[in-house]
Amino acid sequence: MRAIILAAGVGRRLSSSHSGAKCLLEFGGRSLLARHYLALKAAGIHEVTLCVGHLSDSVIAAVAALDVQQGMSTTVFHNPLYTLGSVVSLWCARAGLLAGDSVILMDADVLYDPAIIDRLVNADAADCMLLDRDFMPGDEPVKICQAKGKVVEFRKQLAPDLQYDVIGESVGFFKFSPDSALDISMRTGAYSADERREKPHEEVIRDFILSRGGAMAVEDVTGLPWIEIDFPDDLTRAARDILPRIQ
Repeated sequence: MRAIILAAGVGRRLSSSHSGAKCLLEFGGRSLLARHYLALKAAGIHEVTLCVGHLSDSVIAAVAALDVQQGMSTTVFHNPLYTLGSVVSLWCARAGLLAGDSVILMDADVLYDPAIIDRLVNADAADCMLLDRDFMPGDEPVKICQAKGKVVEFRKQLAPDLQYDVIGESVGFFKFSPDSALDISMRTGAYSADERREKPHEEVIRDFILSRGGAMAVEDVTGLPWIEIDFPDDLTRAARDILPRIQ
């Protein structure tokens, strides 16, 4: 099993509070990227495919040090179009999808309890996503909706007439079997070849899930602390509310 970490974004919504690469934000004296590597190593994953873009030199330097410190092996790909949608970053990192291994796909800008990764890696299902039922409603969270055990929607915006019996926020981490990773790669290539390259990579995953009739396992991690860091307020919440629960 290997991990693919998408760390190319600019983080414009944080620009007034942080001018560096988001994955190098530090909490408790340790960067988000370092925390990813520690969690992955603890879960038995030592191979990482990393996509960089914005301020890539600083991220690459940090990765070189982490590889030595943690005994990891990282292959780095650069996305020259990192100002577009994250679907392009996933396409640039497609070698990780095509390696013939099961894959953990991760957003880089998340502070979380390492138990979350452990739950995903050790989930019985070969294809799995993570759901937190304790979330703040609104347009920002990417929502997972289930009806009778099937995923019926995976998006920020939901149709008013959508019927579901479970709803939660996606943590932004996924597990795919080798065959599913190949499918995701092909779909990502199609997106990257046209105007859909402006889209987030979650749209590719949504297409994949719905093409299978919603047959995607969902692991409920409600109660485990995590936060995606997009806005200045997230920095405060991460340091004040999430980090103490992780430590």
